[in-house]
Amino acid sequence: MCGIAGIFHPDVPKPVDPARVRAMIDVLAHRGPDGDGIWTAPGVGLGHRRLSIIDLGGGAQPMLTPDNRVAVTFNGEIYNFQEVRAELEWRGHVFRTDSDTEVILAGWREWGAACVSRLHGMFAFALYDANADALFLARDRLGVKPLHYAEISDGALIFASELKGLLAHPMLRRTPSPQAVEDYLAFGYVPDDACIVAGVKKLPAGHTLLIHRGRPVPQPSQYWDVDFGNPSGERQSVLQEQLTGHMRDAVRSRMVADVPLGAFLSGGVDSSAVVAFMAEASRSAVETCSIGFDEPDLDEARYAALVAERFATSHRARIVASDDFDLIGTLVDAFD
Repeated sequence: MCGIAGIFHPDVPKPVDPARVRAMIDVLAHRGPDGDGIWTAPGVGLGHRRLSIIDLGGGAQPMLTPDNRVAVTFNGEIYNFQEVRAELEWRGHVFRTDSDTEVILAGWREWGAACVSRLHGMFAFALYDANADALFLARDRLGVKPLHYAEISDGALIFASELKGLLAHPMLRRTPSPQAVEDYLAFGYVPDDACIVAGVKKLPAGHTLLIHRGRPVPQPSQYWDVDFGNPSGERQSVLQEQLTGHMRDAVRSRMVADVPLGAFLSGGVDSSAVVAFMAEASRSAVETCSIGFDEPDLDEARYAALVAERFATSHRARIVASDDFDLIGTLVDAFD
C-alpha cells in the first residue's frame, strides 16, 4: 500500500504551505517506507508515501505529465494497466515510465473522469488538472483503498488515506460525530462514507469527486455498483467454469509485480483458492503466512498447514496467545 494526502482551495488559489502537506504524509510513513514526495502549485498541494511494487526506479510520486499541467498522487495498483497502456499508446500517448501511475495520467488526458471505468484494481487517487483548474478524487469499485476528506475553516478541502493524515492539519476540528457514534453502537462499525470525527467524510466505494475552482464542492458521483438485477440462466457446471476462469485471471493479474509476493493463508476456502491459483501460475514456491490462536476451537492453523503442504508453499505461521497484549497500542494507532 501507499499513502496519499493533499490540500486544495476550491474558492481561490491561496498558497499551500508544503510543510503542512509534509506533516500529513509523515504520519502515513507506515503505508509507504520506500519513498516520499510533495508537489505544490497555486491553491493545491499533493503528497505521497510510496511502497514500491511496479517500476521501482521510475514510479516516484506525485507524478506529473511532461507539460506539468496534470499531477497525480495514487495509492493502490491498476491490475490491467498494461492493456490500458497499449490502448493509450495506440491513441498516440507516449510513456516515460513502466508504472501504472502514468497510465492514470494518460487515461485522464484521454477520457477525463470516465477513465476510472477502464481501470481494474484497488485504488484511491487525487489528480489535479491545471487546464481545468480542478481536483479529481477517485476510489475503487469496492472501496479496498481508503480516502478521507474534509472542508476546514480556511475554506480548504483536505484529504488523506487515513484519518490521522487529516488530524495532522492544525485547522481540522476534533469534534466527535454524534451520528457516527450512534451508528457504531448500533452496527459495530462506522458506515463506509461516514467518520467518527464530525465534518470528515470518506469517499464512498465506486465514487468520484470532481471539484472545479470557483464552484461549491459537489456531492460524490457514483460510477459503479454491484448489480444483482440480471441473474444468469446458465447451468451450474457452466457457472462453475466461469467462476474458475474469473478467479484464475484475477489472481494472475495481481501477481504482476517487481518485488516478491506472498499470500495470507487463513485456511479458509477463499484464501486456499487464491493460493491454489498462485501455485498454478508460479514457477517457484509461493510464499504464504498464517496466524493461529492458542484456543483450539478458534484455531485454523492446521487447515492452513494442510493447504500449504498440498501446494508445496514456503509457509510461515505464528501463534497469537489470548494474553498477547503487546501490540494493542500499535493496533489502536493503526485503526485511528
